[in-house]
Amino acid sequence: MLKRRKMLRLFSLILISIMLILLIGCGNNDKKEVSDPEDGIETQEEVPEKDETPEEADKTTDDISKIGISMPTKSLQRWNQDGSYMQEMLTEAGYEVDLQYAGDNDISLQVSQVENMITSGCDVLVITAIDASSLSEVLKSAEEKNIHVIAYDRLILNTDALSYYVTFDNEVVGELQAQYIVDALDLDESDEPHNIELVAGAPDDNTANFFWTGSMRVLEPYLESGQLIVPSGQTAQEQAATIEYSMEESQKRMENLISAQGYGSEGTELSAVLAVNDSTANGVTNALIAAGLTAENFPVITGQDCDIASMKNILNGTQSMSVFKDTRDSSARVVKMVESIASGQEVEVNDTETYDNGNGIVPAYLCDPVSCTIDNYEELLIESGYYTYDDLDVEP
Repeated sequence: MLKRRKMLRLFSLILISIMLILLIGCGNNDKKEVSDPEDGIETQEEVPEKDETPEEADKTTDDISKIGISMPTKSLQRWNQDGSYMQEMLTEAGYEVDLQYAGDNDISLQVSQVENMITSGCDVLVITAIDASSLSEVLKSAEEKNIHVIAYDRLILNTDALSYYVTFDNEVVGELQAQYIVDALDLDESDEPHNIELVAGAPDDNTANFFWTGSMRVLEPYLESGQLIVPSGQTAQEQAATIEYSMEESQKRMENLISAQGYGSEGTELSAVLAVNDSTANGVTNALIAAGLTAENFPVITGQDCDIASMKNILNGTQSMSVFKDTRDSSARVVKMVESIASGQEVEVNDTETYDNGNGIVPAYLCDPVSCTIDNYEELLIESGYYTYDDLDVEP
């Protein structure tokens, strides 16, 4: 019996020793050995614990795999091209792409689509907003999830979630349109007065402000001197605005101007129309043709985007120019931004001063627009592969 008690005591001591060894070992897990170079003694240094969560950390290359693209409408050629270019380029780069069009400029649908992109796991959002202020609430969720947001072509207002902005230099777009009118009417070499009407962009699109600012910077001296006259008196941006850049709205407004001012082949001469883009220019052209004007007595009409319909009008003499914004360049810039974000590299921008969305300056990359006319369309559009001769129904 005594021998058995001694064995139990020995076994208990062994168990206690093992437990002490394990406890000491566990206590050293959060420490590392550091050698003191002066006395050769090894000491223990506490390793600080990380308090950063995965949601708070920037996404790495492996994290970023799905890109959401939100476009405003499929009714304009421009957005079909932009969406397709980006989808193709991002897919080739190895990303999963969710491309959505918001019906025909349906604001509530776009908000819902962006919300679905956020909840479905998109890591980067590329958005062309219908209404610059409509997305600030839904993008709070994107910010909370550390989703990068790139505004494309149109600046998104009143949000901290916006990471970058990719667009063309839109003040230059307006300047190119206005300068074409100045040169075509020879305003610097003649004192002859000319009638002009103004067609501005959508009132809820912040980008329209830059178009207007650029064009008025060029035209205002001639408006003030009386060389350019606006018979309708509609010289404020709000008066000239076109809802959703709609061809139908611009045509309706031009029809009203024709009726009120008597523009026509036998009536009041209209020398120029500053049309902000091709869809509004097409509406103006339709109204003037219906009023009896032909290529021989058509006013100077500007545009933007080099849509196929407008390029055909330029070739037919019923539109004078369009600002070419090569969307292959802007789409490629978006892809470069996504790849830089994914790899943790610095994102290239070339403007850190201009674009304040109400919550601060948004770093932007501005691509260069170019004036396109019947004289240089082949070089800009055909030789670059943007269009073929067949697209424009012309012989090589």
